[in-house]
Amino acid sequence: MSDRDQVPGSDIKPWARPEAQGYCFTNANVVDVQAGKLLEGATVITRQGKIESVALSSPDPLPTDVTIIDCEGRYLCPGLFDAHVHLCAVPGFKDLSKAFGNPNDVHLLRQPYTAAQMLHRGFTSIRDCGGAQLAIKEAIEDGVFPGPRIFISGHALSQFGGHGDLRGSHEPTECCGGTHSNNHLGRLCNGIPECMAAVREEIRCGADFIKIMGSGGVASPTDKLEHLQFTSAEIQAMVECADNAGTFVTAHAYTVKAIRHCIENGVRGIEHGNFVDPPTAKMMVEKGVYLTPTLIAYAQMASERWKGYLPPESQAKNSQVLKSGLEALKIASDAGVKMCYGSDLLGPLGSAQTQEFSLRSQVLTPLEVLQSATINPAKMMSCEDSIGQIKEGFQADVVVLSQNPFEDVTIFDNPDKYVLGVMKDGRVYKSRWSTLPEDWEIPVRVKYN
Repeated sequence: MSDRDQVPGSDIKPWARPEAQGYCFTNANVVDVQAGKLLEGATVITRQGKIESVALSSPDPLPTDVTIIDCEGRYLCPGLFDAHVHLCAVPGFKDLSKAFGNPNDVHLLRQPYTAAQMLHRGFTSIRDCGGAQLAIKEAIEDGVFPGPRIFISGHALSQFGGHGDLRGSHEPTECCGGTHSNNHLGRLCNGIPECMAAVREEIRCGADFIKIMGSGGVASPTDKLEHLQFTSAEIQAMVECADNAGTFVTAHAYTVKAIRHCIENGVRGIEHGNFVDPPTAKMMVEKGVYLTPTLIAYAQMASERWKGYLPPESQAKNSQVLKSGLEALKIASDAGVKMCYGSDLLGPLGSAQTQEFSLRSQVLTPLEVLQSATINPAKMMSCEDSIGQIKEGFQADVVVLSQNPFEDVTIFDNPDKYVLGVMKDGRVYKSRWSTLPEDWEIPVRVKYN
C-alpha cells in the first residue's frame, strides 16, 4: 500500500492530500497588521496548516521535523483578503455584455483559472458578491483546484429592473421571481414572500452571507444610479431571514439615500458607497456597518486600455462614480468607518486586482490599506480568530515579500517582483523564490493489482 492510499478519504476523493508539511521561517520580519509594527528577526513555525508559534528568537536547536526557511530579513505578511469579487465574470470576452451573460459551462470551467490567479497575487481569501456557487467553493476546499478560500453570497438578490436584472427594456417580463437564463449574477424577487424565499434558497445552496442590490449600478441596463431598490419591508424581511440563519445582509448602494435606506432597515455592509457624505459615514460607525469600496473597477473601465468594454449607457454612470470615489474614501476614513478591500473587476479586467492598493494609498496610510485587506474583512466574516494575522493558532496564510509594505503598500501592485511566495493553509501555492519550493500539487495515485 502506498503512502497515498493511507490518506483518509482518498478512496472516495482521490485528490485528498496528506496534512500540510511544517515550516520554520527564521530571520523574518513579521508584519503585525493589528499593532501596525514589524516583529523583526522573528521565527514563525507552521504545522498541520496552522501557525504554531511566532517568537522573537529561534529555538535552539531548530526543529528537525519541519522545513527550515532562512528569510534573511524578508517580510512575512498575512494572506490578503479581497472582499468583493465576481468569479463567474470570467475573462475571454471583449465587452461587458458577456461578463455575466454566458453559458454556465463556459464560466464554470474558467473559474479555476481566475481563482488560481488571485491566489498567486497573494489573495488567500475572497468574498464573492454574486455568481459563485457552492461547487467551486467546495472544490477548492477539497484541493481539487488551487484557489483562495471563498465566502459566497450565491446569487445577488435584485428586484425587477434592479442592478441584478440584466434584461433590456424590450425583453419580456416573466411571471415570477427566480434565476434567469444566462444571468449568473442575480436572482430576481419582488414582494416580501419572494424576498424571504430568495434568502432561504441562497442559504440552502450554501451562501455564507446575503447580497442585495440597494441602488442602481454601472453594469445594469435599465436602472439609474439614484434609484432606490427594494422597499423597507422587503429589506427588513431579508435581513430577518439572514439573521435567523446566523448571517447578515450586505447591499450594493451608491447614493446617500440608498445607503441610509439599507442601513436603517438592518443591512450590515455597504458595497461601493461612492457618494457617502460625513453624516452618513458617522451613521455607519454608530451602527457598526462595514464599507467595501471598489475604486479600481471604475478606474479600469474608464481607462484607454478598455475603451469600448462598457456600453454607452454604462460609460456615463461609470464616470459619475469614479469622480467621487476617492473623496468618499477620505470621508469614510476620517469618520472611522471600518473598510474592507474590494476590487469588483469583471472579465479580463481582473488582472488589475492589486491596483486597488495604489488607488487607496492616495488617501489612506499603508497600515489602513493593509488592515482593509486583512483583519477588517476577517472581522466582517466573523473569522477574526482564524485568518487575517500571523498569529499563534491562526491558519497559515502567509505572503512572503521582498520589501516592507508599511513603507510602500503599492508593492502588491507588482507581485512578480515583490511577492516571493504565497502560502495558504500551510501549503506553498506560488513561489518566485528558489529557497521556497511549491508543495501544493497532488501526487498522482497509481494503483497496482
